[in-house]
Amino acid sequence: MRFVALSASPATLEKGPGPPRLYVLDGLRFVASLMVLCYHYIALRDGWGRDPKAFSPELYHVAQFGWLGVEVFFLISGFVICMSAWGRPLGDFVKSRVARLYPAYWVAVLMTATVLTLWPRVRSADSLETVLTNLTMLQQGVGVSDVDDVYWSLFVELKFYLLFALVVYKGVTYRRCVLFCGLWTVAGVIAFKAESNFLSVWAVAPYSPYFIAGIAFYLMHRFRPTLLLWAIVAVEFLLAQHYVRGRLVMNLGDKAAVTDTWPARLGIIVAFALMAAIALGAFDKVRWSWLSTAGSLTYPLYLLHMYIGFTLIGLLRDRMSAPVLLTAIVTLMLLLSYAVNRLVERPVGNWLRNGIEKGMQEMRRGSHKEQTEVRSWRRGDRQVGAVENGGAGVAEKEGAGVGTRT
Repeated sequence: MRFVALSASPATLEKGPGPPRLYVLDGLRFVASLMVLCYHYIALRDGWGRDPKAFSPELYHVAQFGWLGVEVFFLISGFVICMSAWGRPLGDFVKSRVARLYPAYWVAVLMTATVLTLWPRVRSADSLETVLTNLTMLQQGVGVSDVDDVYWSLFVELKFYLLFALVVYKGVTYRRCVLFCGLWTVAGVIAFKAESNFLSVWAVAPYSPYFIAGIAFYLMHRFRPTLLLWAIVAVEFLLAQHYVRGRLVMNLGDKAAVTDTWPARLGIIVAFALMAAIALGAFDKVRWSWLSTAGSLTYPLYLLHMYIGFTLIGLLRDRMSAPVLLTAIVTLMLLLSYAVNRLVERPVGNWLRNGIEKGMQEMRRGSHKEQTEVRSWRRGDRQVGAVENGGAGVAEKEGAGVGTRT
């Protein structure tokens, strides 16, 4: 691989127009969502009432590392957000993120709360206040529990969006993206030693390496790979490996003490290798339309599957065999996700985009009107002041003249 000189300008590095959509990213997102689903349904005892390892030890040993799907999501998110924000104003960035995140999320919160209210088999439903607060997606910020545990990752995503919005506000460029990657990396490294809650909250150190690496991979894809970008990826990869043990404890609890970390480390290697291949254009010619359909199911599937699935497992586990039950529930979740995408995400997302755009246009008109009024008022004030000052000057002259005559 030939590296481009670091002194080359972004304009000379940029490739020609590529494919309008990287279908392989849709496929990778879908695989990541299935990894998380398998981790919840096969490696956790919620719903089964016993250790799932008892009925499928082979699947259990694989599924217990399915939580890595979230790390893959973050890696893809860094790539995609940088790509989608390029050349767009902050208003468009905000509009696209709100329209993308909220419609399916609102449905998921209400459906999950309804299921847990009607069938409190796995856990009881949260209070109405908790459900309403969850609809904002800001519940973790105000100390309110999640209606569904998978929502924790959405708050991490929101932090990334808010931080990257600073770059979008100034204008997304090659240099600003690299600077953002460097500053966020430094923040994550010093967060623990600094003993600053504010810094720790925004550094999100266990997860920021994936977002940052995703940004670097996109810069490789949009321009060309350089030693600088590979260095960023290498640092983030090593930091991601550093946090593996903590993430294993977080997801497996006491079992982490007797579980090898190498499968998780290998999974991260595979994820970075796939993203590197995507960045270098290895999958640019993949144009399978069904991958786009699979990708469209990813977000609603991730939001809906956990506690609705646990509840179904708890209700039906004694009525059918585990393999049949798992197959039926996964199929149901896929169909439900397809329905949410078609009936909610698309129409409500379009409605939100149009509504936000109209609101922004009105805000611009109002701001322009205010500025015009202020400028007009200042001009008028200066004119009045000039007249008053001129009149005073005349009076002073006349007074001076009278005094002379006297």
